[in-house]
Amino acid sequence: MMNEDTAVLTQKDLRQVARRWMCMAVNTYNYESQMAGSIIYATSDALRKIYADDNEYKAALNNHYKYFNTHPWIAPVVFGVTLAIESKEGIASKDMVQNLKTSIMGPMAGVGDTIIWVLIPTILGSISSYMALDGNPLGAILWMVLNLFFIMVRYRCVEIGYKNGIRLIGAFNDKLTKFTEAASILGLVVVGSLIPSVIKVTTPLNIHVGEVAMKIQPMLDKILPGMLPVLFTWGIYRLIKNNTLKIIPIIFLTIAVCMAGAAFNILS
Repeated sequence: MMNEDTAVLTQKDLRQVARRWMCMAVNTYNYESQMAGSIIYATSDALRKIYADDNEYKAALNNHYKYFNTHPWIAPVVFGVTLAIESKEGIASKDMVQNLKTSIMGPMAGVGDTIIWVLIPTILGSISSYMALDGNPLGAILWMVLNLFFIMVRYRCVEIGYKNGIRLIGAFNDKLTKFTEAASILGLVVVGSLIPSVIKVTTPLNIHVGEVAMKIQPMLDKILPGMLPVLFTWGIYRLIKNNTLKIIPIIFLTIAVCMAGAAFNILS
């Protein structure tokens, strides 16, 4: 861990990097260097403080203006680490910095996409949405509070990377694969458990045997509770996975099927 008394960059410097990154993370995105332009914008003042020599400063900027692409929420941890390395080793660490960024951006993107883009919206977003569907205003408030919390965490990511340095990446990298797999499984389990609660699809159809009318819905529930919502979700999933239709046409198709099913008393 870096000794804060000997650190080149102060907390104020690191928080300026964080603010700049949060404002510009993907705004300079391009196919040649991806997020490199935003990294330059976020870290330029910090690098200027590290490199007093103009030639070294230009070399450091050029070094960072190379292909880099990872999850935007986690990226500050990575260049927090690189700033720590450069603070200690100077321009001699140029190759080490680039190798670190190249080697870690893929695994970090996998973790970020799984946890932040999938797991958090799936679990916490679904809980908030379900509360809102029941008319509970705490659903919207909970989601707002959670997002404020995430913003605060993102604001600290550069400091976390800078103060813990390479040790943080090394310790985390050993567990990335297992952690990602576990998070994916948990997300799928949560999605499966929420399907019957969030998606309301039933049928009022009856089967007539002589004078006896048997309702189909209770029979389906005995076979598999929530069978119709599961089948409906599976159908939508197949359309998306096979790229049969885009999202907007799928939404209109869903509305049309529901309206037709209700009109002909097939669905309720």
